[in-house]
Amino acid sequence: MNKVVAKFGGSNLKKKEDILKLVQVIKAYNRPMVIVVSAFYGITNHLIKSLEEVKKDESHIEKLVVFLRDLKKEAILENFDDKQWQDKTMKEVEGRIRELSRYLTGIHYIGDVPEFVEDVILSYGERLSSLVLSNILQSKGINAEEALPEQMPLVTDGEFGNATVNYDVASSHVKERLKEDKIYVVPGFYGVSEEGKVTLLGRGGSDYSAAAIARCLEAESLDVWKDVDGFMSADPKLVRNPRRITHLSYAEAAELSYFGASILHPRTVEPLKEVVIPIHIGNIDAFNGTVQPRTVVHSDETVTEQIIKSVTYSDDFCILKLRGAGVGLKKGVLAKVTVALDRAGINIKSVITSQVVINILLSAKDIKRAYKAVEELELSAITELSATEKISTIAVVGEGLLDKPGVAGRLFTALAKKDINIRMIVSGASVVASYFMVANDDRDAAIEAIHQEFFG
Repeated sequence: MNKVVAKFGGSNLKKKEDILKLVQVIKAYNRPMVIVVSAFYGITNHLIKSLEEVKKDESHIEKLVVFLRDLKKEAILENFDDKQWQDKTMKEVEGRIRELSRYLTGIHYIGDVPEFVEDVILSYGERLSSLVLSNILQSKGINAEEALPEQMPLVTDGEFGNATVNYDVASSHVKERLKEDKIYVVPGFYGVSEEGKVTLLGRGGSDYSAAAIARCLEAESLDVWKDVDGFMSADPKLVRNPRRITHLSYAEAAELSYFGASILHPRTVEPLKEVVIPIHIGNIDAFNGTVQPRTVVHSDETVTEQIIKSVTYSDDFCILKLRGAGVGLKKGVLAKVTVALDRAGINIKSVITSQVVINILLSAKDIKRAYKAVEELELSAITELSATEKISTIAVVGEGLLDKPGVAGRLFTALAKKDINIRMIVSGASVVASYFMVANDDRDAAIEAIHQEFFG
């Protein structure tokens, strides 16, 4: 029987009660499995903040060390009744914190943060989680063992900050390392290059690393445990009576994740779709002794009566507009711009063009750097360069979206009734999603209007 891979995030690791629920869920599986964990809640943000502070002020190293030591000591005292287990775990945690401290000291002395050092430092949140959790399980009589990605190794393409797992190389290693009939606890978020250097799998990449391990093991399923009730027809904070979605296709889940639904990291579907491994979304707060999923993501493509299964949004979009009479006719304009953005390390989310305007959709954090990079090109074809900020991208997702007449009409009529102006519309790029931009201030009303129209 193939193993199950289960992923537990930082929201499952906030307090003692969360750890107890997590242990109960693991016991309910009653089988050998692989557990992938994120950092304890908030730790990664502390590590990111410390990277800049430590360059200027060495005292911030000790401040971070004290913060981590106190946090872990509290977790250890809460979750271990036996003093021997407390002492053993605290000693091992101290060892990892000392390793982290040495890297931070190096940053202070050179006054810079090399990419490979940054990736190592940011991986320590997960390393501390896996160490503490594996000891908690062992102390409760569960046959568990920590397994670090570098011990397998979980080999990546070597790109720092946003690596991709190399399955051709990694799969056999991962299978061999995790072959025994026990519970393995693996820190998420990172793998290692073929040269053995730590490479992060992107921010929020613990979901992706769990999916990658599931693929390497040819797992029965990837079970992602959250503190919400699976995928919903809309954000419960914005609409009344949202519906839980029991089944989604891989494409639907990927689009919802990309456009802001925080249930899964956008890259989670990528490794599993090709080998048809289902994703089970569980709600740890609704755990009742069974591991039945709230939402299943699989290869079946079902068309519902409403067509639209969910409406979601992201505020992390800005538009860089390149205007000029010749931008759609003069060759090489878009190529030069995209090369410049790539050199600046800026990811392009989408490109929408007309004869006189090229619209480049970017993350909000990149818009100012992107503006500067394109401005410095001094392209004669571009007569006006502008940045549109404070917009929200709203996506409607569902199989059959492009095949059913009248869906777009209902969608935009619902918005017109609320006097909501649409800045830009994109349809047809995906067979399961259409998306459009509105002003930030109109976001909530737009989602509510669409949800009311299709779900009542």
